[in-house]
Amino acid sequence: MLASLTAAVQIFIPVIVLGELEAAFELGRRAAENRRVLAELLALPYVRVLDVTPGTVRHYARVFVSLRAAGTPIPLNDVWIAASALECHGHLLTSDRDYLRVASLESTLVATP
Repeated sequence: MLASLTAAVQIFIPVIVLGELEAAFELGRRAAENRRVLAELLALPYVRVLDVTPGTVRHYARVFVSLRAAGTPIPLNDVWIAASALECHGHLLTSDRDYLRVASLESTLVATP
Protein backbone atom coordinates (compact mmCIF):
# COMPACT_ATOMS: atom_id res chain seq x y z
CA MET A 1 0.00 0.00 0.00
CA LEU A 2 2.83 2.42 0.75
CA ALA A 3 4.08 2.10 -2.83
CA SER A 4 0.68 3.19 -4.08
CA LEU A 5 0.66 6.14 -1.70
CA THR A 6 4.14 7.32 -2.63
CA ALA A 7 3.16 7.27 -6.31
CA ALA A 8 0.10 9.44 -5.64
CA VAL A 9 0.11 13.10 -6.61
CA GLN A 10 -2.53 13.87 -4.02
CA ILE A 11 -4.04 11.84 -1.19
CA PHE A 12 -7.67 12.45 -0.23
CA ILE A 13 -8.96 11.27 3.14
CA PRO A 14 -12.72 11.40 3.64
CA VAL A 15 -13.75 12.99 6.93
CA ILE A 16 -15.70 9.78 7.64
CA VAL A 17 -12.38 7.91 7.69
CA LEU A 18 -11.07 10.38 10.27
CA GLY A 19 -14.08 9.55 12.45
CA GLU A 20 -13.39 5.83 12.12
CA LEU A 21 -9.72 6.37 12.97
CA GLU A 22 -10.56 8.50 16.02
CA ALA A 23 -12.91 5.77 17.28
CA ALA A 24 -10.17 3.17 16.81
CA PHE A 25 -7.70 5.41 18.66
CA GLU A 26 -10.13 5.70 21.58
CA LEU A 27 -10.40 1.91 21.75
CA GLY A 28 -6.65 1.38 21.54
CA ARG A 29 -3.75 1.81 23.92
CA ARG A 30 -1.69 4.25 21.85
CA ALA A 31 -4.21 7.01 21.19
CA ALA A 32 -1.77 9.90 21.67
CA GLU A 33 0.87 8.34 19.42
CA ASN A 34 -1.69 7.48 16.74
CA ARG A 35 -3.10 11.01 16.82
CA ARG A 36 0.41 12.44 16.44
CA VAL A 37 1.14 10.24 13.40
CA LEU A 38 -2.21 11.13 11.85
CA ALA A 39 -1.56 14.85 12.44
CA GLU A 40 1.80 14.51 10.66
CA LEU A 41 0.10 12.84 7.69
CA LEU A 42 -2.63 15.48 7.52
CA ALA A 43 -0.01 18.26 7.60
CA LEU A 44 1.61 17.06 4.37
CA PRO A 45 0.94 19.47 1.48
CA TYR A 46 -0.43 16.74 -0.79
CA VAL A 47 -2.95 15.36 1.73
CA ARG A 48 -6.46 16.79 1.76
CA VAL A 49 -9.46 15.95 3.94
CA LEU A 50 -12.69 15.54 1.98
CA ASP A 51 -15.70 17.03 3.73
CA VAL A 52 -19.25 15.93 2.99
CA THR A 53 -20.75 18.23 0.35
CA PRO A 54 -24.08 18.27 -1.51
CA GLY A 55 -22.31 16.31 -4.27
CA THR A 56 -21.22 13.68 -1.76
CA VAL A 57 -24.81 13.40 -0.58
CA ARG A 58 -26.04 12.76 -4.13
CA HIS A 59 -23.40 10.06 -4.68
CA TYR A 60 -24.29 8.54 -1.31
CA ALA A 61 -27.95 8.27 -2.30
CA ARG A 62 -27.12 6.68 -5.66
CA VAL A 63 -24.70 4.15 -4.15
CA PHE A 64 -27.06 3.29 -1.28
CA VAL A 65 -30.07 2.77 -3.57
CA SER A 66 -28.04 0.79 -6.13
CA LEU A 67 -26.59 -1.58 -3.52
CA ARG A 68 -29.95 -2.02 -1.82
CA ALA A 69 -31.66 -2.80 -5.14
CA ALA A 70 -28.97 -5.38 -5.90
CA GLY A 71 -29.39 -6.95 -2.45
CA THR A 72 -25.75 -6.24 -1.62
CA PRO A 73 -25.73 -3.51 1.03
CA ILE A 74 -22.51 -2.46 2.71
CA PRO A 75 -21.93 -0.63 6.02
CA LEU A 76 -23.18 2.96 5.89
CA ASN A 77 -19.79 4.50 6.64
CA ASP A 78 -18.44 2.60 3.63
CA VAL A 79 -21.20 4.10 1.48
CA TRP A 80 -20.08 7.59 2.60
CA ILE A 81 -16.44 6.76 1.85
CA ALA A 82 -17.34 5.42 -1.59
CA ALA A 83 -19.43 8.54 -2.25
CA SER A 84 -16.47 10.75 -1.33
CA ALA A 85 -14.17 8.84 -3.68
CA LEU A 86 -16.71 9.03 -6.50
CA GLU A 87 -17.20 12.76 -6.03
CA CYS A 88 -13.50 13.56 -6.35
CA HIS A 89 -12.99 10.98 -9.13
CA GLY A 90 -10.48 9.30 -6.84
CA HIS A 91 -9.05 5.80 -6.74
CA LEU A 92 -9.79 4.09 -3.43
CA LEU A 93 -7.08 2.03 -1.73
CA THR A 94 -8.70 -0.36 0.72
CA SER A 95 -8.42 -3.72 2.42
CA ASP A 96 -12.23 -4.00 2.47
CA ARG A 97 -13.81 -6.15 -0.24
CA ASP A 98 -17.19 -4.44 0.24
CA TYR A 99 -16.08 -1.64 -2.07
CA LEU A 100 -15.88 -4.09 -4.99
CA ARG A 101 -19.70 -4.05 -4.98
CA VAL A 102 -19.86 -0.32 -5.78
CA ALA A 103 -20.34 0.16 -9.52
CA SER A 104 -18.14 2.79 -11.16
CA LEU A 105 -15.86 3.07 -8.12
CA GLU A 106 -12.20 2.60 -8.97
CA SER A 107 -10.62 0.70 -6.11
CA THR A 108 -7.62 -1.45 -5.37
CA LEU A 109 -7.54 -4.09 -2.67
CA VAL A 110 -4.37 -3.94 -0.62
CA ALA A 111 -3.05 -6.39 1.93
CA THR A 112 -2.97 -5.33 5.55
CA PRO A 113 0.13 -5.98 7.64
